[in-house]
Amino acid sequence: MRDKKPPQKNPKNKTGRSFFTWLLIFMVISTISGFFTEGVNPKNEINFSEFLSKVESNEVASVIIKDTRIIGKLKNNQEFSTYTADYPDLVNDLKKKNVIIKALPLVTQRDKAVAFLLGWMPFLVIIGLWWYFFMRSSGGGGGPMKFAKSKAKLINKMNGIITFKDVAGIDEAREEIVELVDFLKDHEKYIKIGAKIPKGCLLVGAPGTGKTLLARAIAGEAGVPFFFISGSDFVEMFVGVGASRVRDMFAEAKKNSPCIVFIDEIDAVGRHRGIGVGGGNDEREQTLNQLLVEMDGFEDNEGVIIIAATNRPDVLDKALTRPGRFDRQVIISLPDIKGREEILQVHSKNVNLAPDVELRVIAKSTPGFSGAELANVINEAALLAAKHNKKCVTMREVEEACDKIIMGVARKNRLVKDDEKKLTAYHEAGHAIMAFYCKYSDPIHKVTIIQRGQALGYVSMLPEDDKVSKTRGEILDNIAIAMGGRVTEEMMFGHDKVTTGAAQDIKFATYYAKHMVVSWGLSEKIGPVYHADKLKNEDGYMPEAASEETLKIIDSEVKMIIKEAEQRAKKFLEKNKSSLEKLAKALLEFETLTGEEVKDLLSGKKIRKNTSVGKGKKLVEGLIPKFTDKSVK
Repeated sequence: MRDKKPPQKNPKNKTGRSFFTWLLIFMVISTISGFFTEGVNPKNEINFSEFLSKVESNEVASVIIKDTRIIGKLKNNQEFSTYTADYPDLVNDLKKKNVIIKALPLVTQRDKAVAFLLGWMPFLVIIGLWWYFFMRSSGGGGGPMKFAKSKAKLINKMNGIITFKDVAGIDEAREEIVELVDFLKDHEKYIKIGAKIPKGCLLVGAPGTGKTLLARAIAGEAGVPFFFISGSDFVEMFVGVGASRVRDMFAEAKKNSPCIVFIDEIDAVGRHRGIGVGGGNDEREQTLNQLLVEMDGFEDNEGVIIIAATNRPDVLDKALTRPGRFDRQVIISLPDIKGREEILQVHSKNVNLAPDVELRVIAKSTPGFSGAELANVINEAALLAAKHNKKCVTMREVEEACDKIIMGVARKNRLVKDDEKKLTAYHEAGHAIMAFYCKYSDPIHKVTIIQRGQALGYVSMLPEDDKVSKTRGEILDNIAIAMGGRVTEEMMFGHDKVTTGAAQDIKFATYYAKHMVVSWGLSEKIGPVYHADKLKNEDGYMPEAASEETLKIIDSEVKMIIKEAEQRAKKFLEKNKSSLEKLAKALLEFETLTGEEVKDLLSGKKIRKNTSVGKGKKLVEGLIPKFTDKSVK
């Protein structure tokens, strides 16, 4: 049973309070504005001669005189205003007609107030802006007294309990931290025997491998408070604030001991000291110094375990990773095929999967995927199924999600000329024929000429298991398979019809050929000597301490390996030209063939009766292509 969510605040109440607050501010401003403008705004402006006429005709009841300004009221209660000229007998004339006269000084209290506000307005604006940015930098509320308070959030049961059952694919990392959980559950037995539990545990791994999830699982298994904070939450524009937040965080953690404090992306505050200058750097270093003192200083923080996560352990300060602080590093690597299958099972347990969904096949087709990427595969498949109004997720949606994430959306609506389509079919058939007959090649899963992303077509091959290393035979076979497409183009269409479509294949072949020579010691002339100390990128190299003669040998060896693979592919494809043409025609007819269909086709069997490609009768579109940037990496 899932835990209930905490009660949500009604957004209407917040909107109502905001409306009445702004209404009150408007009323106050209006009142003040009326106070300042009272008796100043002109009303029924008349000229001075008309004013004298009304005085003579005894129509004026009262007047207010301020300098040259006259504001008055007639006996019929009508108000008027005018400006007086240099007329010395005005007061005497008004007295004769019994007009009530009121005189104002040149500078009234109202004028003084307006002048005061106008004089202090720039300073008030500056103070207001400073206060605004001060409150923004302090997190948006709580007043200046809470500016230096810790931003660590307490994750409790209301946020949902995560246990080790929800974490899959990282069994080795999980085993390393089991004793942390045991210590939090029963720390007395460790203290009695004299053992000291590590004060800090550093989780190191690529993005998406489950570092945060694992930390929450530790708290869920141990049943202790779990404080979460990001490394960037410590660093502020004001020097000393970060250190104060560190002190406050540890003080709060001690009150809830035993507990776990999880600092995500700790490299934001834990970088090497002494690099760079400026106030921001001073603030970061003071924060780091305070963190070092709190973790292993004079005060004892027994029962408080600090777990931090980063994907950049190389930039952390050495004082932070020494024994006594983060003295245990848990490496969370990318999952293997078994781990990927377990992760897919975890993320699909709440998804309605059809019986034809084989998670083992998906796990085979996603080498190098992290847990987050595998979760995205399941979610994309569910979105596709919902988009097509299906009640469950089939294998078609799961495989389509894999293709979409790896290669991009299928470009089915793009018009392709018949000549280009034919050339693509023969190109992919060349790859497939080489992959089918090469001794050390992985089994073919699918061949397609449906465009996806930048690829006009591709051959998908799924290994039986994850491979840590490759043999010389496997590498040479893969290079020959890569060159099979370009060789087929030249063999079937002529030298002038060779296209640029083999760019990724050549990149793949060159990458492996270069590393055979400079990295793996698989060249007869160079021997087991390492010449690739500095790699420019995935397909280039910059040999160090190598003579010009050695560089020439390296270049000639790389070229020789690729040329030999090309000749090998050409010889083999010419020998099996009939099979090549048969496979290419089947691709033109069906656009997509499975590995089993390729096997049946090359053995002389008929694979399908319905040949209507354009009416939606297409096979499931595949998985990871063999010759792509991802497979090269």
